Order: sequence, then C-alpha cells, then structure tokens
Amino acid sequence: MIPILLLSIIAVFIFMERFFAIRRASKVDNHFMSNIREYILSNRTDAAIALCQATAIPQARLIEKGIKRIGVPLNDIQTAIENEGNLEVARLEKGLAILAMVAGGAPMLGFLGTVTGMVRAFFNMANAGNNLDIQLLSSGIYEAMVTTIAGLIVGVIAFFGYNLLIAQVQRVVFHLEASTMEFMDMLYAKK
Repeated sequence: MIPILLLSIIAVFIFMERFFAIRRASKVDNHFMSNIREYILSNRTDAAIALCQATAIPQARLIEKGIKRIGVPLNDIQTAIENEGNLEVARLEKGLAILAMVAGGAPMLGFLGTVTGMVRAFFNMANAGNNLDIQLLSSGIYEAMVTTIAGLIVGVIAFFGYNLLIAQVQRVVFHLEASTMEFMDMLYAKK
C-alpha cells in the first residue's frame, strides 16, 4: 500500500503543478499580436521585443525569437520559431511522462498486492491444517481487495489527469501555431 500511496502523492503533485503552469501558459492577450503587428510594420522592433519580454507567455517567447531574426531569410526565421516552439512544448509537458507512468503503474502495483494477498491467504490455509479458521483467509483476501481498489483508483485518477493535461497542452500548441502563422504572414506582407 505504501508504494501506491506514494504514487498517489506524486500524481496529485504533478497534476496540480502542471495544471496551473499550463493554465498560465494558455492565457492569451487579445491585443498582443495586434500590438506586435503595429510595431513590426512601423519598424519599431525594439518596442516589439520589449513587449515580448514584458509578456510572460510562450507565445511571446516564440514571437521574440522571430523578431530577433528579422533580416535573415524567412525560412530561417520560421525554423528558429519552430525550434523555440518545440522547447516551449517540452516545458509544458514536463512531468507528464511520470503521470502517465503512475496511471499505468498504480494498477499493476494493486494487482501485485492482490497476488501477494492471495498467496498469504493460501499459505495461512495450508499451514492451518485441520484448524482452518475464516480469519486466516480473510486477512489475505482483505489485503488483496484493498490493494486492488487503491491501485485502480490511483491509476484511473492519474489517467484522467494525464489526458486532461494533454488536451490543455494541445490547446496551447494550437494557439502557438496560430500566432506563428500570423507572425510569418506579417513578415511576408512586409517584404
């Protein structure tokens, strides 16, 4: 039971930390891209960079990377933005592999507890000889059922938490891709 309890604590910690981190990253300033467009079209790249640095969201870091590359070929700018995007996605997904491991591992530990509980029950029964008592069986079966339930509960919660976070990350990725396309269109129009 202790490993399952530890996995539940790890799962809750990772879920809460990632939930709030992804939530912060998904905040979108509706005026951010229009301000960037205004600065870029009026050749005020310093103001655009300052706006990006003042806006602490992944979208701003991507656009800042692109603004700093203005003047090089557009394909190089897009590659730099895509590389920064990959880094941002990796930051958002930090810890999610552990949450997925908990989702798969907790039920397995529960089933292991089931097997050890049943082995204990049959071992007690075998050693009882003719003095077979229901309590000899019940403690092992109780252990088996409790560990199974605990493992399944932790696994199911971690599974749903993982999938919820993955959906939120995908939503952020969609916004990052849209911002990148808007920025690149802006550069093509300026050319």
